Amino acid sequence: MNFVQATVLGIVQGLTEFLPISSSAHLLIVPRLLGWKDPGAAFTAVIQLGTMLAVLLFFWRDIVRIIGTWFRSLTNKELRGHLDARMGWYVGLGTIPVSVVGLVFNKMIEGPARNLWINAASLIVMGLVMMVAEWAGRQKLEVGDLNMRDGLIIGGFQCLALIPGSSRSGSTITGGLFLGYTREAAARYSFLLSIPAVVLSGLFELRKVSEGGLPVAGTAIATLVSFVVGYASIAWLLKFLVRHSTLLFTYYRVALGGVLIGLLAAGAITAT
Repeated sequence: MNFVQATVLGIVQGLTEFLPISSSAHLLIVPRLLGWKDPGAAFTAVIQLGTMLAVLLFFWRDIVRIIGTWFRSLTNKELRGHLDARMGWYVGLGTIPVSVVGLVFNKMIEGPARNLWINAASLIVMGLVMMVAEWAGRQKLEVGDLNMRDGLIIGGFQCLALIPGSSRSGSTITGGLFLGYTREAAARYSFLLSIPAVVLSGLFELRKVSEGGLPVAGTAIATLVSFVVGYASIAWLLKFLVRHSTLLFTYYRVALGGVLIGLLAAGAITAT
């Protein structure tokens, strides 16, 4: 992996990790279209640490407050009903489903699932599900209205992100919309919920760098670039969702999925 390839993949990761259009799908599609080698699922998981660092920096005040309040609530009963204390539980427990499912289906995710037919289908299907959520959701609830049931349900939606082409942010934001949360509220909880799962996944795959399974320099460059671009993407998306719907991303997903199916059917690119 040369400098240009690492930079391009870092930009792709930073742009698509938080936009509900699937970073894993784009990190598979872009190299295939450009004639590069598949960087692999481990590379994808590791450079996500860059975008997670962007989340940590962007929401650092919220994160410090949540962690501090959660720890104090363990001994202070008066704090247990506080939103920050509850958010600590929601994020922690909401991460369990995706962690368990990810470990159980790890080999499938890193192998057979990296198929462009699957990615194309997921892009389209999840895009249509997002459209339904946009139309059906009441979009009246804010982050402060979040409860344990909703936190766990959205955590369950995060499991859909394990299907290549689905999108982590797309899956969790869709879950929030179905439950009646505003787009911005759903996005904010989505970003916070993604931190433990992505960090654990990235650290789990990071061992492959020392084992020689990943290019050290290329992975480092891509991770750094994804951090810078990812930070800008978070800021843009939160502002965008205040005034606009998610339908733009639905149209993009369906169009991209359709183009992929066309290219695959014509034999212009291979599925694996």
